[in-house]
Amino acid sequence: MDVTDANFETEVIEKSKTTPVLVDFWASWCGPCVMLKPVLEKIATEYEGKFILAKANSDDNSNTAEKFGVMSIPAVKLFKNGKVVDEFVGVQPEVTIKQWLDKKL
Repeated sequence: MDVTDANFETEVIEKSKTTPVLVDFWASWCGPCVMLKPVLEKIATEYEGKFILAKANSDDNSNTAEKFGVMSIPAVKLFKNGKVVDEFVGVQPEVTIKQWLDKKL
């Protein structure tokens, strides 16, 4: 799911009150972002609804990126109950992301 400045409150903050939402802040020119995207999509499929994967283009949605302190990308933030509960920056191996998620979900 793509999220924007306009729908972030509804699609991420509100939905995270019932299901955790993993937000990937990315940009099309960012090589590591392009590498991370299929890994996150694969994990989201494998986890079968344990979390929602949302993607926010930080160039197009700079207000949201700024609000949540995105300084470099890819920046991945896990929202639960309307708040960021954990995050990581940069490309991580699939196994590392799964271990991180397993501790948080």
